[in-house]
Amino acid sequence: MSNIQASRSISSSNFDELRWVINIRRSLDEELEEEIEVPVSIFNVPKSLMSTDPESYIPQLVALGPYHYWRPELYEMERYKLAAAKRTQKQLQQSLKFDTLVDQLIKLEPQIRACYHKYLDFNGETLAWMMAIDASFLLEFLQIYALKEGKTLSRVSSRMSHLVDYAGRKSAHNSILKDIVMLENQIPLFILRNVLEIQYSSLETADDMLVSMLRGICQELSPFKMMENLPKIDISKCAHVLDFLYDMIVPKVDEPFETIEAEDNKEAPEDNLSDSSADPSYLKQLLSEVWNLILKIKRGPLRLIKAVLLSRPLRVILKLPWKIISNLPGFSILKQPIEHLFFSQDNEDQEKPDNGSGLNKPPLAEEIEIPSVTDLFKSGVRFVPTNGNIWTVTFDVKTVTLYLPTVSLDIHTEVVLRNLVAYEASNASGPLVFTRYTELMNGIIDTEEDVKILKERGIILNHLKSDEEAADLWNGMSKSIRLTKVPFLDKVIEDVNRYHNCRWNVKARNFFKHYVYGSWQLLTLLAAIMLLMLMTFQAFCSVYSCSRILRIQTSE
Repeated sequence: MSNIQASRSISSSNFDELRWVINIRRSLDEELEEEIEVPVSIFNVPKSLMSTDPESYIPQLVALGPYHYWRPELYEMERYKLAAAKRTQKQLQQSLKFDTLVDQLIKLEPQIRACYHKYLDFNGETLAWMMAIDASFLLEFLQIYALKEGKTLSRVSSRMSHLVDYAGRKSAHNSILKDIVMLENQIPLFILRNVLEIQYSSLETADDMLVSMLRGICQELSPFKMMENLPKIDISKCAHVLDFLYDMIVPKVDEPFETIEAEDNKEAPEDNLSDSSADPSYLKQLLSEVWNLILKIKRGPLRLIKAVLLSRPLRVILKLPWKIISNLPGFSILKQPIEHLFFSQDNEDQEKPDNGSGLNKPPLAEEIEIPSVTDLFKSGVRFVPTNGNIWTVTFDVKTVTLYLPTVSLDIHTEVVLRNLVAYEASNASGPLVFTRYTELMNGIIDTEEDVKILKERGIILNHLKSDEEAADLWNGMSKSIRLTKVPFLDKVIEDVNRYHNCRWNVKARNFFKHYVYGSWQLLTLLAAIMLLMLMTFQAFCSVYSCSRILRIQTSE
């Protein structure tokens, strides 16, 4: 991160104001030859996600596109990029040169700039050469994943043989795979189509080859490797490699979904209800009402107790050490009603606490309310894997079965998941389906025991070092851009919670947790206060004749 900040400071210090004005004036004067709006598809990763794990979003070996092109630590890959560009030039027809490809991309400069969310401070020729060289390198790397008749072409040039290894045994190969899928390291897919079209002299042949490459690398990177009937994707509508992977995992459907921005955490009404009962503000209100009722009673023994409690000596005794006593654990709950009873006359100008100040605050919990795999398994829920994508997540109430797609975890998975979440949050206008799926898995997986159960059921194929590492992977996915609701996944969560919370053993455990274990300090404090009151009353009666005051006849 320090290298990135240093490079940014250097670039800002070398900022050419005259060139900036020229570029802005030229951009305003230029118009697209075709009146086609190119949507922004390559974004900066939101800061809230970048701060959680920067290495999952910042390329570590190779820079593709303008966002990280000038980072010094990535310069060593430039020689391999130039070597790939030379081989691309050899594959062109005899009458064509690499300059021809660059000239084609110069004509596409407005479309290229439109794909990037960030302003590109390059002139058109620099941008075209950058894209042509990066596209040549990327296509040469993707060729090893080209699928033809179910077979993989593993032809690798001698210059890149020590970098590329289809078996995935070389660290450089794995680093390139991770860098290719990062959101900030994307180049528009129509550039790859143009390069292949010049090579094969046919757009249809170029598209077939590109689709073969992308399907091969997506099968390598996709966490859902057991998917059957892969969706057919129109390559002309895909923005870049990460977008193609997203469409493979989360295919578009015709059914409209309503996006509901969550304003408060209401996934589990039962839990929220019980949590509210443990809120100290509710206890303060309850105790205040009880004391107000006591004040209104003017007959019987309570009148005498009230007179003792409201007497001036007791008020002085309580007032002196009150600042110390009120800060002790447990006494803070009774602070408001006692101050209201004893010190209301001394603090008439004191501001009332704003009990509703937190009503407009966003929810603090980022993990959805759903029991863990271990708890669900103990309550009788069965886990069954499916050979599909996210849309196969269902819960059968009759058979008490939770269906989850088989997900494979390896060294690439965390980078893939995080960048898919970042891309969906930046680009999706509808519900964040993939993000909600990661939140679901984060909710049900807490410990390595949860991973072990899912692994035994065939839902998780763990190729990481341990089950604990797999659990940490899902638990680290809790950070999200915004809270959203996805109807079919929310129904699964609601059905699972309803079944689990209706079990008698769960109800008993929740009752003791919230009403016994959670309030033992308060109950202990009330018992101590009651004991103190009885001792005070006994001492009072030993001095004064309580039988005469209370009109009790004693037998002598």
